Amino acid sequence: MVNLRLTVGVAAAAAVALLLSGCAGSPGETAAGGDAGSDGSTVAVTVGAPSVGPAAALQFGKGEGWFAENGLDPDITLGVAGAALLPAVSTGETTFGVGNPLSVLAAASKGVQVRILSGYSFSKATGDDINAVVAKAGTGINEWKDLDGKRVAVNAVNTQGDLTINASVDGAGGDSSTIKYTEIAFPDALAQLDAGNVDAVWIPEPFLSQALAQPDKYVVVGYPNQTALPGLPTMVTFASSKVIEDQPELVEKWRASLKTTLGQATDDREAYAKVVADVLGTPIETTLKQNPESLDYTLDPQIIQDLADLALKYGFITSEPDLDKVIVP
Repeated sequence: MVNLRLTVGVAAAAAVALLLSGCAGSPGETAAGGDAGSDGSTVAVTVGAPSVGPAAALQFGKGEGWFAENGLDPDITLGVAGAALLPAVSTGETTFGVGNPLSVLAAASKGVQVRILSGYSFSKATGDDINAVVAKAGTGINEWKDLDGKRVAVNAVNTQGDLTINASVDGAGGDSSTIKYTEIAFPDALAQLDAGNVDAVWIPEPFLSQALAQPDKYVVVGYPNQTALPGLPTMVTFASSKVIEDQPELVEKWRASLKTTLGQATDDREAYAKVVADVLGTPIETTLKQNPESLDYTLDPQIIQDLADLALKYGFITSEPDLDKVIVP
């Protein structure tokens, strides 16, 4: 069974203070305890990820035995916020993390010892994307520049949501500095929009499909990921510098496991969707109708460079991280 917890322990909470103050803690010993052996045994590793649909691929891969085939026995915890996960990974309390790349870049720019190991999930470069900004029909908010001066809900500020919205609005001739962002959890976003508490919301699946099914009620203003950075990774995997330097065989086994897991999740959509439905508690019929994020363990460093440039432009990070050090080749 996958663990559904909101935190990863007291040590992570203490490390959050270090992250927020821009200081890096000293990496501790990894939970893995050593490199995976070649005798058929498995090594226990801890994995943290947010409680979102694509993260269920981890449980899918574990259930199908693809991690075990590579000598790994992952203890997977979903529902871990980035503010707790990044320091937990940097100190070695959690072996591998899955989260949005901007958070990793922000942490790395502050000296936190975390590095990107692989791709994981991606938005669509063309066509209907996996998240969108949605407004109520008939309000006059139909395109990016209509968001000038408006109240826009995102699940968290200073992340990829408001960053890509800012770039999309400015690129269309609007003024993103006039937008008033407010934090609202994705499950509550449409209800807050209906109540008039915000003028537009940034939502992913399954909430986007719910809005798209009601065209008389909602309109899609645009797809910010696709507008700002087509094919933007929504999540990558990462580990501490200590794990990467001290246990290279373990890292390669993680990557090999991801290659198989994400490939099979893409190829066998129905089997993967069943796990997503189980983990998130949604009907399988609903899950199959959603527009899933693309899954791929490979990662083009250029898209991370473009993301870093955009984040630096809008002040989401204050110094440019050295991507030759942040991204493990």
